[in-house]
Amino acid sequence: MSTRLAKSGRLIDRSSRVDFTFDGKRLSGYKGDTLASALLANDQMLVGRSFKYHRPRGIVASGGEEPNALVNLGQGTRHEPNARATTTELFDGLTATPQNVWPSLEYDIGAVNKYASRLLTAGFYYKMFMYPRAFWKHVYEPFIRQSAGLGKAPDAETSDPDTYEHFYAFVDVLIIGGGVAGLQAAKTSGEAGAKVLLIEQTPDWGGRTVVDGGEIDGMPAETWVKKTLQTLEDMPNVSLRTRMMGAGVYDHGYVLGYERLTDHTPLAQGPRHRLWRIRAAQTITATGAIERPLSFAGNDIPGVMLASAVRDYAVNYGVSVGDRTVVVTNNDDAYRTAITLKNAGLDVPMIVDAREMGGGALMAQAKAVGIRVETGCGIAKVHGGKRVTSVDICKQAGEGAMLWNIACDAVAMSGGWSPVVHLWSHCGGKLTWDDAGAFFRPYPSRPPLGDTGQAMVHVAGCANGEMSLKNTLQDAAKAGEIAAITAGATGRTSPASTAETEAETPLEPVWLMPQGAHYGLRMKSWLDFQNDVKVSDVQLAAHEGYESVEHTKRYTTLGMATDQGKLSNINGLATLSNALGSEIPKVGTTTFRPPYTPISMGAIAGEARGEVFQPIRKTPMHDWHESNGAHWEPVGHWRRPYAFVKAGETVKQAVHREVTATRTSLGLLDASTLGKIIVKGPDAGRFMDMMYTNMMSNLKVGKCRYGLMCSENGFLSDDGVVARLDEQTWLCHTTTGGADRIHAHMEEWLQTEWWDWKVYTANITEQLAQVAIVGPNARKLLEKLGGMDVSRENLPFMEWRDGVLAGFPARAYRISFSGELSYEIAVPANLGRAFWDKLIEAGAEFDATPYGTECLHIMRAEKGFIMIGDETDGTVIPQDLGLNWAISKKKEDFLGKRAQLRSHMTDPNRWKLVGLETTDGSTLPDGAYAVADGVNENGQRNTQGRVTSTYHSPTLNKGIAMGLVLHGPDRMGEVIEFAEADGETMIAAKIVSPIFYDPDGEKQNV
Repeated sequence: MSTRLAKSGRLIDRSSRVDFTFDGKRLSGYKGDTLASALLANDQMLVGRSFKYHRPRGIVASGGEEPNALVNLGQGTRHEPNARATTTELFDGLTATPQNVWPSLEYDIGAVNKYASRLLTAGFYYKMFMYPRAFWKHVYEPFIRQSAGLGKAPDAETSDPDTYEHFYAFVDVLIIGGGVAGLQAAKTSGEAGAKVLLIEQTPDWGGRTVVDGGEIDGMPAETWVKKTLQTLEDMPNVSLRTRMMGAGVYDHGYVLGYERLTDHTPLAQGPRHRLWRIRAAQTITATGAIERPLSFAGNDIPGVMLASAVRDYAVNYGVSVGDRTVVVTNNDDAYRTAITLKNAGLDVPMIVDAREMGGGALMAQAKAVGIRVETGCGIAKVHGGKRVTSVDICKQAGEGAMLWNIACDAVAMSGGWSPVVHLWSHCGGKLTWDDAGAFFRPYPSRPPLGDTGQAMVHVAGCANGEMSLKNTLQDAAKAGEIAAITAGATGRTSPASTAETEAETPLEPVWLMPQGAHYGLRMKSWLDFQNDVKVSDVQLAAHEGYESVEHTKRYTTLGMATDQGKLSNINGLATLSNALGSEIPKVGTTTFRPPYTPISMGAIAGEARGEVFQPIRKTPMHDWHESNGAHWEPVGHWRRPYAFVKAGETVKQAVHREVTATRTSLGLLDASTLGKIIVKGPDAGRFMDMMYTNMMSNLKVGKCRYGLMCSENGFLSDDGVVARLDEQTWLCHTTTGGADRIHAHMEEWLQTEWWDWKVYTANITEQLAQVAIVGPNARKLLEKLGGMDVSRENLPFMEWRDGVLAGFPARAYRISFSGELSYEIAVPANLGRAFWDKLIEAGAEFDATPYGTECLHIMRAEKGFIMIGDETDGTVIPQDLGLNWAISKKKEDFLGKRAQLRSHMTDPNRWKLVGLETTDGSTLPDGAYAVADGVNENGQRNTQGRVTSTYHSPTLNKGIAMGLVLHGPDRMGEVIEFAEADGETMIAAKIVSPIFYDPDGEKQNV
C-alpha cells in the first residue's frame, strides 16, 4: 500500500496539517503537498477512469506530464474540471471528485466497454457510426454527446467569482525553467548586464537535481540552488517568478506566460491567474526532460508509475507508493529510484534491466545495498485490477514466457528521457534524432529566427539533450552568454559552475516489452493512458495504410488527450516506425502547439468579462443623446441613436419627422463613430492604391474621393471618403463597424507582404468628434457660427478645409451621404460635446433636428447610395452594385483585382443592383427573395433576386427598396414577384433606377 514515510519530504511542513476531501472521503495531508502526493499518502491509488474503456487509472507522473490524475476541483461557483492532481497544491478545504465515472469511482458502469475492446479498436468510430444511416440522429449522436469529454462542465448559470488579469513585460532575456540549467543561464545573462526574467512553473527551484543529489561547485546541489537564488535576487536586472509556466513562444520574441497566483491560497485577495504577454529579445528554454514509460501488458494498472515520479514522491513529499516496488528500466537513471526506496527502508524485490549487460556504477551500488538485479529481462505482464498485485518477469528477447512471478504493489518504470522541446518547436525550431539517447533534441543550426534572421530561441541543459549535470551547467552558461550578447549586453561573466558526472552505461531503446510480445500482450500494452491507445492500435493503423504520423494520431487519437502526448508520443512514433519498417526520424513528429499545458479560460479573458467583456463605446455626445430621447441601436461596439423619440411619438413617427425636417431645413447627425485611419509615409500613396480599387495617389491635397476596398478575393469589404491631408498623409473614413477591422487589414498587409514599405497607420477614430450638418440651411448655420468661409467657391463639393468655427478648431468636409447640402465637421473629441451644444443652440433658428441612423439610411436609400452590410454580404463585388466607375483601369494592381477576373466574377448572370417599387406603394419585406419559375435539384423554388434595403420614404410617400436582381439593369420597368415570410404570399414590384430622389444631384451642389 502507499503511505506516508516517517522521515523525508523536503517540500512538506509536517507541523501544518491540511484537510481535504476526495470522492466524498475526508483525508489529510501537509502544507507543501500536491493533491497527488496527498492522495498517495492516503493510499488512494485509484483516481479516475480512462476515456474509452473506463479502465482504472492511477497516478503515473509527478508533474505537468500527468495523463491520468485529472479531477473536478471545487464546488459551485468555484468548480473547475480537468485539474491536474500532480500540479494542484494542497490547501485546507480542497474538494475534489473523480472524472469520467458513473455511478462511482469504484464501480463504474463504463468499465463494461472492456468486454467490447476487440470491437473498439483504432478508428472504430470511422467504421461503426456510418451504418445504418438512420441510427445517426437517434442513437449514435446522442451516445457520442453523452460520452464526450472527461470533466463536468461548470454550470452555465454560475459566474466565476475569481478575477484574472493580463500583464505586459519587456525583457532582454527570458529564461523558461527554474532548474539548475535555468538558474545558471540566468546568472550568466544577469552578470552580462541583460534584463532577465526567469520563470518556473512549480513553487520550487532546482528541478530534478535537488531530488537526485550530486554536488555543484563542491557543495550539495540544494545548497548551490539557494546560493544562486540569493545571487540572482541581489541583481537589480533579474526578476524571478515561480508558479509561472512558459505557455507558448511566437514570432517576434512574443511569449505567453501563465502565472497561478492564488490557486494554493484561494481565500487570498487579488487575481487568481495572470497571463503574461512578454516581449523578449532572446528566449532560453531550460525546460528539462520528461521520463518515458515502457510498453508492457498492464502498464496502466494503478501503482505502475514513472521511476522518477516514485523518487519525487519519496524525496519531496515523504510518500511511499508501495511497500514492495519492482523497478523496470532500460537505463541507469532508474537505479537511483531503487536505491532511494531501499535507503528509505522499503523493499525493492527486483530491478529488471532490459539491457543484457545491465548498468554501470549505479547497478553496483544497487547490488551493494542488497537489491536483486536481473538483466536482459522485461515485464511480460502486470497483475491486478485497481492496484498492482504482482508482475511476471520474462526475457526481453522472448515472447513473454514467465520466468518469475514477483509479488509487489508498485512498479517503477523508466524507458529513458525525452527533452522538452515543445517551446523550441512552437515557433519553427527544428529537431534532430539522437540515437544515443533515443530522443528528439533541438537542431542547433535550425533555430526559431527573429526578424533579423538570427536565432531568437536557445535551449539549455536537458532540454537540449545534455543529460549529465556537468554538461547541463556548461550548456546553460553558454546559452545565457549568447542570449545576453545577442540582446546587446556587454558585461563580464563568470565561468560556469562545475560538477562531477558519474559515468553511466548507455541506454538501450526498448519500445515493447518483451520485444516479441504476442498479440494478447500487445492488446494490453498501453501508449496513451488517457485515450486508451495501445501498441496494437498503432500497429493496426499502420496495417490499414496510415503511414503519416499526423494521420495515425487522428486515427488512433494517440497524443490527443489533455497531456498532448507528453508521455506517449515517442513510444508511439517508435511503434509506428517499427510497424512501417522505417526509421523514427523518417516517420517524424507530430506538431507541438501552445499552450504547453492547459491554461484557464479566465486567464485568457483577463479583465474582459461582465460589463467590460465588450465595452460599449460612446461618442462625446452620448449623454446628450441619452437625455434627449435616443432610441439606441448597436453598431459594432458603439451605441448610436436609431431615432430621437419625442413624447407621444412612436419610433416610426420620429424617424419620418427627422427625414422631413432634414430635407426641408436642417438636420444634425453625430457621425463620430465613423472610422478614421491615418495613412502616412513616403510609400503611403503606393499603399493606398493597393488598398482601394480606384486611384488615391493622384488625389490632390485638400480634396476628397469616395473609395472602395476589397478583400484579396475580390469581394467588397468597406467604403468611405478619403481625404488627402498633405503630400505623405491620407485620412481614410470607414464604416462604423469596420474601423478596427480595416485598420487590422491594413496592418496585416504591411507586416506580412509589404513589410519594407515606409508606411505608418493609426486608428484615430476616438480622437475626433464629427458632426454631419445636413439640409438646405446647413451653410447658413455654419456662417452664423462664423470663423470659416464655407461658401461654394471656397469649399466646393468633395473638398476639405481646416479652420475655426465658433472658436472651435475644426476640419470641414464638404461631403454628403443624404443628397442634401451637407458638411461634416471634425473637432477634437474633448470639445465634441461643447461643439454639439453650440450647434443645437445656434440651429434653433432653423429648427435644427438631431437625427439617428434610420433617418440616415432612408435618405441614403432615396439617393441610391449603398450601405456596407446591407447591399454587401461577403459575396458581392463592386461591379454587382454598378460601381464600375470606382474601379481604376489605370492601375496595374489592387487588392482583389485578379480575383475579379475569375470566371465566376465575370459571369453575366450575377445579380445586379436595381431599385424596386411595389405596385401598390407598400414596403417590401427586408431580405425578401424574388421568385422565378421552376425548382432546383433540392425541390426548392428558384429565385432571381433579393431585397437588400427597404424603407418607407416619407419624402416620396411610398415604399422604396434596393435589391440585387438577375439581369436587373436590363429589365427596367419589368414587374417581378417577391415572396413574403410565409413563402406563399406574393408582392409585385417594378424594377426601377436605384436613385429615387434628386437624380441630378442639384440639391447637394449648391
